[in-house]
Amino acid sequence: MANVFKTKPLPHGSLQLDGDLVIPSQAQGLVVFAHCSGSGRQSPRDQWVARALQRSQMATLQIDLLTEDESRDGRRLFDIDLLAHRMIETIRWTSLHPDLTDLRLGLFGASASAGAALVAAAARPDRVAAVVSRGGRPNLVMDHLEQVQAPTLLIVGGLDDEVLALNREAMRRLHVPRRLEVIPGAGHRFEEPGALGSVAIFASSWFSQYLCAARPT
Repeated sequence: MANVFKTKPLPHGSLQLDGDLVIPSQAQGLVVFAHCSGSGRQSPRDQWVARALQRSQMATLQIDLLTEDESRDGRRLFDIDLLAHRMIETIRWTSLHPDLTDLRLGLFGASASAGAALVAAAARPDRVAAVVSRGGRPNLVMDHLEQVQAPTLLIVGGLDDEVLALNREAMRRLHVPRRLEVIPGAGHRFEEPGALGSVAIFASSWFSQYLCAARPT
């Protein structure tokens, strides 16, 4: 039986960001889902993936990196510096949480939030053990990719031609264990039958490999 916590985990000055934390019994790792909208953590697509990870004995933290007011400003949705800073602060919070500090940490992001996750991984190699990007926009953070030390999985829809080309370039710039999984017949939002199930399978396998293999001492 999972323990479910609703929390506001990230004090940022006078700001508090909404997040949902689920810790299964005997959790073997923690995956933080980065969302760059004011209610993105309620996305059915990422909720689906989160439930798959929970069944694999991984805790999940879904965090909205922007407030609802901020997310109405389209410029904020692609403000990688702001999103990455808040992601790094969220990582710091997990290190201080008594139920999470001993769990190896992975990051999951989509579109621009995947870029923020990669920047955060580069900034916190001591804490981040794996990254999964779903339809990510690595062109926003190409200069940071060589600094990423965490094994990285890039998942892209086969019909998402522009993003697929960007992710192939990212594969050339990453110098860590990495993989590009292309889901045939899927577009950018992975709404086609079976597409999201494939995302969940690939993400669960990647995080299980890198988060559950060892625990910090």
